[in-house]
Amino acid sequence: MPYDFDRSPTRRGTDSLKWQRYGAALPLWVADMDFISPEPVIAALRERISHGVFGYGAPPDELTETISKRMAEFYDWQVTAEQIVYLPGLVCGLNVTCRAVGEPGDAVIAQTPVYPPFLSSPEHQDRPLLAAELRAEQRGNQLRYTFDDTAFAATITPRTRLFILCHPHNPVGRVFDQAELSRLAEICEHYSLTVCSDEIHCDLLLDGRRHVPFATLSPSIAQRCITLMAPSKTFNIAGLGASFAIIQNPKLRQRFKQAMRGIVPDANILALNAALAAYQHGDDWLRELLVHLTANRDYVVDYVSRHLPGIRATAPEATYLIWLDCREAGISGSPHQFFLKHAGVALNDGATFGPGGAGFVRLNFGCPRATVAEGLERMRAALAQKR
Repeated sequence: MPYDFDRSPTRRGTDSLKWQRYGAALPLWVADMDFISPEPVIAALRERISHGVFGYGAPPDELTETISKRMAEFYDWQVTAEQIVYLPGLVCGLNVTCRAVGEPGDAVIAQTPVYPPFLSSPEHQDRPLLAAELRAEQRGNQLRYTFDDTAFAATITPRTRLFILCHPHNPVGRVFDQAELSRLAEICEHYSLTVCSDEIHCDLLLDGRRHVPFATLSPSIAQRCITLMAPSKTFNIAGLGASFAIIQNPKLRQRFKQAMRGIVPDANILALNAALAAYQHGDDWLRELLVHLTANRDYVVDYVSRHLPGIRATAPEATYLIWLDCREAGISGSPHQFFLKHAGVALNDGATFGPGGAGFVRLNFGCPRATVAEGLERMRAALAQKR
């Protein structure tokens, strides 16, 4: 059935963090789409609610079987039921991983700029963070990021135990290919690093790209890898709170579960039901969503090139997030504050993404085209008035 992604329900006044945080500003910030979730998800939630009893739940066996089947079909990855650990959110998984790997004082390495919880999770668990910047390559008016293998290896210390990887990458939108990932895997094996691979955006691939789970690179990498996935970003059900880790090394999985005990609650029954419906019946919706997101991506990249002087954009290969370099736009101070104050557009502040993020903003194009167009026009007008 056709889905109309250019129509969206009004979200103001619905306790939406995205639409409430910055008041009257047009929100193009947090990774939360403005689209109605797939109808099978809504139907599954209605059916579960109609039962009327909301006691403690457990992950349905059918969901575990569906995840295992999906991994086999999509990636030729054989994942068994005991290797899946359910979580109430992916950020929780990042924190649990930092707690489970190494000891207090052992270091965690991440490549920046990166999703802010990558920066805070190690410190919450008394692990110092080591930041290795990605390499930005300028291609005309666009930016493309790659791994800087030399900088990454040089950042590792004798007490570095964990590498947290964002793949596909938020905010730069890269889908790293097998050759890039293999180079990274060699470094991780050389330094005996455990790898936590955040793959929450693995279904949001643009231009027909293919995702390669880091754990599938080799049997030895699988034994040192914790993979975090979720249906939340893909099917716009992040507020329900359901994700999972895939951990194939039994000892590593036991340490992960031990780190959860007494702290991490179970995923709630509504979230688990929504996840099952999404994975079983949401792919038609997803295919049409990706067409819309690709068109929105192309619109933003073209608009920035034509109408926002001094700003460079990435051309995301995945996600619905675009990374804008505003350092040559003549903006004094934070571009996030500039566009919030002078354009009434709320974006994510690049400085919160760590080293390499100052002077940037992140824009969310997971919304109707009219919303994207209005936000960009407001930004153009603000820059023109500044001149």
